[in-house]
Amino acid sequence: MVDPYGFGPVLGPLDDFYLREGSHQRLFDRLGAHPLRHEGADGFHFAVWAPNAARVSVVGNFNNWDGRRHVMRHRADTGVWEIFIPGIGTGETYKFEILAKDGALLPLKADPFARRSELRPKNASVTTGEMAHDWQDAAHRAWWSSVDARRQPISIYEVHAASWRRKADNEMMSWDELGDALIPYCVEMGFTHIEFLPVTEHPFDPSWGYQTTGLFSPSARFGEPEGFARFVDGAHKVGVSIILDWVPAHFPTDEFGLRDFDGTALYEHADPRQGFHPDWNTAIYNFGRTEVASFLVNSALYWAEKFHIDGLRVDAVASMLYLDYSRKDGEWVPNQYGGRENLEAVQFLQEMNKQLYGSHHGIITIAEESTSWPKVSAPVHDGGLGFGFKWNMGFMHDTLQYLARDPVHRKHHHNELTFGLLYAFSENFVLPLSHDEVVHGKGSLIAKMPGDDWQKFANLRAYYAFMWGYPGKKLLFMGQEFAQWSEWSEARGLDWGLLDYPSHAGMRNLVRDLNHLYKDKPALHARDCEPEGFEWLMADAHEQSVYVWLRKAPGRSRSRSSRISRRWCGRTTGYRCRKPARGGRS
Repeated sequence: MVDPYGFGPVLGPLDDFYLREGSHQRLFDRLGAHPLRHEGADGFHFAVWAPNAARVSVVGNFNNWDGRRHVMRHRADTGVWEIFIPGIGTGETYKFEILAKDGALLPLKADPFARRSELRPKNASVTTGEMAHDWQDAAHRAWWSSVDARRQPISIYEVHAASWRRKADNEMMSWDELGDALIPYCVEMGFTHIEFLPVTEHPFDPSWGYQTTGLFSPSARFGEPEGFARFVDGAHKVGVSIILDWVPAHFPTDEFGLRDFDGTALYEHADPRQGFHPDWNTAIYNFGRTEVASFLVNSALYWAEKFHIDGLRVDAVASMLYLDYSRKDGEWVPNQYGGRENLEAVQFLQEMNKQLYGSHHGIITIAEESTSWPKVSAPVHDGGLGFGFKWNMGFMHDTLQYLARDPVHRKHHHNELTFGLLYAFSENFVLPLSHDEVVHGKGSLIAKMPGDDWQKFANLRAYYAFMWGYPGKKLLFMGQEFAQWSEWSEARGLDWGLLDYPSHAGMRNLVRDLNHLYKDKPALHARDCEPEGFEWLMADAHEQSVYVWLRKAPGRSRSRSSRISRRWCGRTTGYRCRKPARGGRS
């Protein structure tokens, strides 16, 4: 028998120092479970942060889940427990058995840094080797590192990987199967980016991944982590970038997860006024705790480094920024100055963006932020949060509200489409027609349009043309490109059979052509974030419901930009360009 306690520690004083300081950028290589040849033996090194525990053990099939057999060593200065166990290979399920200070035995905990997890409903962590993939995307990454993303065409196809398309038996597709179908589809359609709803491990399918329990683990629903790496690499080879929805705002309260991890409120606030989210019945991270903030920052760095992802869309930023978010008076704790701003969350978001942009050139971060918080997409050194882009929720709300009206009434609400230009360049905006607009009884985009079927399609065509000509990067949720009638459901694939009908096939062709034109014409994308790229030509024709504007590219003459942009003047009662009167201005 080889004695695990005959081997020395793996972590060193530098790990302790950087972990305590909160500046460790390689925690994902030090904590968790990693294969290692240590002092002449092959095995796995396990390490976990649990500073308030009386005892921590690794348990699994390899020791009959007996916590007495592999008790971990305690690094008292940091609260990290570690052990090297020789003879363990890949594919072993494991958890941590934790004894609280008061002697209570806690429910077995999954590894917070697990790089692979069991398929739900099981929830143990799984030992896995280092990423075994030969990356071939250097040209793609080098190109994005050399350009300003604000001046590039960015048209995002938002996808829920589990329901974009299903197999004949309604089973989910693997990453390799998705790669064979989804990547060529996006290339044909002209989308520049695929944004996935969270693919981090989560126990409950209807949460769509937003209640994640594995911030370092690609969901086992779609196969092994290397499968996701192959998908990203394959997309990069044909010029398609990958964005992940990332959820640092909150986490679920499943007993195997982070809540009360070592018998105390370790990752969350102990006070429910700070540590519990009433909207989602989830726990809120303690952003002011150095180790927690470092844990989250390392998750962001992990996906950029190990999986070469091109961007993170950070979910629920507004809920992070305000201490009184969805709370009544007396249900929240003011900051040190008596205000409602969550200063610790602000500092965390700034640090996350600094670390990502500083170490991974070419990456972008996008904030889902629905309030008037200033400088969300401004650099940290300028007092901003440091994001590259921000979702323009006002555009989505105003335009959908306007388009849902009967055309005869639109002249009374003409400003709903012009108001957005008052703030269109205050941030670097993405225009989102996201999954949130086609769930929970809201209906699909085509169903929101007024009139009979012909009018609904005409209105939606006009809406897409309006949006693709409007300043800002584009985002469209899957299924809306061919005008799916039904609301989206995570339990089944999209209604691809609709493409047999000319009206739906034609809608998809329109989105395809809009994407390619948007990419080909600099006037439509090169100044998406600059007021110099937009000029109203007609903003007050409310009786006719007509809007006319000019889009310009840097270094382009007005005449050439005018010829390009005039194609996008749209009558919102149908898809038709406004033509000049005979003898009038051309």
